[in-house]
Amino acid sequence: MLSIFEMSALLLTTSAVLGWINHKFLPMPHTIGLLTMSVVASLILVMIDAILPEQHLFEPLTKTLLQIDFTSVVMNGMLAFLLFAGALHVDFGTLLSRAVPVIVLATFATIASTFIIGLLFWQAAGLLGLSLPLSWALVFGALISPTDPVAVMATLKNIEAPASLEVEMQGESLFNDGVGIVVFTILLAFAIGAPEESTSLTSVAELLIVEAGGGLLLGILTGYIAYWGMRLIDDYAIEVLISLALVTATYALAQRIHVSGPLAVVAAGLLIGYRGPRDAMSDRTQTYLFGLWTLIDEVLNSLLFLLIGLEVLILRFDPASLLVAAAAIPIVIAARFLAVGAPILVPWVNRLMSGRNVLFLTWAGIRGGISIALALSVPEGTAKPTILAATYAVVLFSVIVQGSTLGYVARRTVLSYKSGND
Repeated sequence: MLSIFEMSALLLTTSAVLGWINHKFLPMPHTIGLLTMSVVASLILVMIDAILPEQHLFEPLTKTLLQIDFTSVVMNGMLAFLLFAGALHVDFGTLLSRAVPVIVLATFATIASTFIIGLLFWQAAGLLGLSLPLSWALVFGALISPTDPVAVMATLKNIEAPASLEVEMQGESLFNDGVGIVVFTILLAFAIGAPEESTSLTSVAELLIVEAGGGLLLGILTGYIAYWGMRLIDDYAIEVLISLALVTATYALAQRIHVSGPLAVVAAGLLIGYRGPRDAMSDRTQTYLFGLWTLIDEVLNSLLFLLIGLEVLILRFDPASLLVAAAAIPIVIAARFLAVGAPILVPWVNRLMSGRNVLFLTWAGIRGGISIALALSVPEGTAKPTILAATYAVVLFSVIVQGSTLGYVARRTVLSYKSGND
């Protein structure tokens, strides 16, 4: 069994080698290239193992991957750092000016998408001969509806979009994780038959308010404490250390008091990113602090997308679920289109959100590691293989296909409209 250090060395080395190959020989963006190569490599290894089953050629690698608890690594490790890094670089002033579209997308669109996907996925499973209860189809809708901030922000680096639209996408992906995880928790409780008192309307409302509101308040509080600490000194090493302590302490405390950790670190990151450069950080501190968090973002992104691809080696999908998984892709895209487009029918929202952006926002709904982590956390049962296969199909399609073609869609929709009106 490999030690944690040896496992980290293996993953970092693999990520570096594949990243170099992609940069040198392939035209794909870094994260998309890593995911594509790791998936292709995994599928080749699976095929070789199927042809030569008696050899067990890749058993050591499989055992190594089985040591990694993907859900724990993502939800209790990487996520806090990736969300903070993403929030730190968001233009808070522009985000405030686009607050209504961001709130609509992060709340209404996420919840609406959950139920649209759940109902359509349930119908599709039935038509394809799979007995999937509606409650579990809704669980799938909840875990696949939030756009992934890691995947979205990695994709945005490779295209040119209007600043206001880019901030809408960043804000939606940062905040809808907290909303999506709470909705997932509630629907999962219904699906597993939790006691009635924990699934009552009062309990659900309390969970939403405490989880989401409590997470935001905690992040503002800890972020403000860290901001004041930075303001009272001028030492880049200590201020960088404060930012690292802020992320880990905020997320750990959120888990301990049962509020939303993702929303807490997002709130803290937005506060530090907005107030810090104004009156708490010298130019030297800003260079080191923002530089460090950019590197953390890039390194963890690389490891996360590599792990997503390599997980194919150890996951065994039920063949009967593969057709439903394929059907999940158009279902998720259609639900995203309806959930994003519906608010524009409301007159006062229509003044703040443009209908010309619906196609772009639909295609920009990239899913990633968070959806896979939530799918893996579903208790073992007859529904899990179907949910897991559908989740992987949607994530791979959204990152590889949607992510690599988003620039083209932007040029054909948003940017063409913009240039046509210049």
